[in-house]
Amino acid sequence: MTRLFLIAGEPSGDALGAALMAGLKELAPRVEFHGVGGPLMQAQGLVSLFPMDELSVMGLAEVLPRYRALMRRIRQCAAAVLDLSPDALITIDSPDFCLRVARRVKAASHIRTVHYVAPTVWAWRPNRAAKMAEVIDQVLALFPFEPPYMQAEGMRCDFVGHPVVTAPRATPDQAAAFRAAHAIAPDAPLILALPGSRQGEVARLAPIFGEALRPVLARHPAARVVVPAAAPVADSVARLIRSWPGAPVLLDPRRAGEGEMEKRAAFAAADLALAASGTVSLELAANATPMVIAYDMAWISRQIIGRMLRLDTVTLVNIVSETRAVPEFLGADCLPAAIAGALNALIDDPAARDAQIAAARTTMARLGQGGEAPGLRAARAVLDGLGQGG
Repeated sequence: MTRLFLIAGEPSGDALGAALMAGLKELAPRVEFHGVGGPLMQAQGLVSLFPMDELSVMGLAEVLPRYRALMRRIRQCAAAVLDLSPDALITIDSPDFCLRVARRVKAASHIRTVHYVAPTVWAWRPNRAAKMAEVIDQVLALFPFEPPYMQAEGMRCDFVGHPVVTAPRATPDQAAAFRAAHAIAPDAPLILALPGSRQGEVARLAPIFGEALRPVLARHPAARVVVPAAAPVADSVARLIRSWPGAPVLLDPRRAGEGEMEKRAAFAAADLALAASGTVSLELAANATPMVIAYDMAWISRQIIGRMLRLDTVTLVNIVSETRAVPEFLGADCLPAAIAGALNALIDDPAARDAQIAAARTTMARLGQGGEAPGLRAARAVLDGLGQGG
């Protein structure tokens, strides 16, 4: 019997953890799971110590008010790991929380530690790799250029691919059906608006997105806006988009008849998107959807993080494809007028859209499209690290 303790702190980590768990069950049927995760990991058999949503915070200003509660959860998780004494502790993204747990576990035991999602040392805070090496034995990397950064600090690092390459996508018929269901003409520009999956992001970005869309819809009155809301922020999104122009279509994943299938159809049907920075850019790239990226955060977080950035872009499609095809408006540049200009340019300029589609294809190929599923590759790497083959 292989016993594993897994910790995920946000929806993207929950998806990674669930795929990893499925791969582990395929390769090592006698596996037992413990830890913290969301609904996807729970569907694979995990009984979560507490609701994962408690850990879904981002940015210094957002974390500080919840510092004491988060520290209690860190102590609780570390104690649970030490009490269980699993074959490995597998932490998934959320490094500010997860690595604190790993540090406490390593200080009191020799339990093997695996961290899924390498820190973006190639983008900012390069010293994180050395600090991580103090408490992590093995890293599972999503991007092919990451292993050398981790290996240089003495950790084993396996490139396992990005889950976006195997995510299901809607067919052209399903995309057409989505347009018909929402009375969106086949030739009307369909604009996805994706203001984030966290409360702080949505509260900050939704008003900016609404104002950015106003001149776009004035110039293209036939265009329709579709807003696929993330479940944790669906109520906030529904409230905030009431003041948006053009009667946007809200996709609430909690309502009967909606969910992932309708979201996939919307992505396939879209002509372009306005999105918060993050992994959603890869979802859009997988559907060859041209996009504009915009993001802002609390002032103090913006000042600190801005000084640490090592790249001139934060958009994953730009980074992986080694282009700058996707326009982005970050921090002080996250302004409605500038964003609107970029959206109008995408609608009007086929060459700009073609450049993004080419960058998207390069990105998907480099992330492992066409190979073994990332969850299975990750499971194989974990078992190999434990000396159990796979």
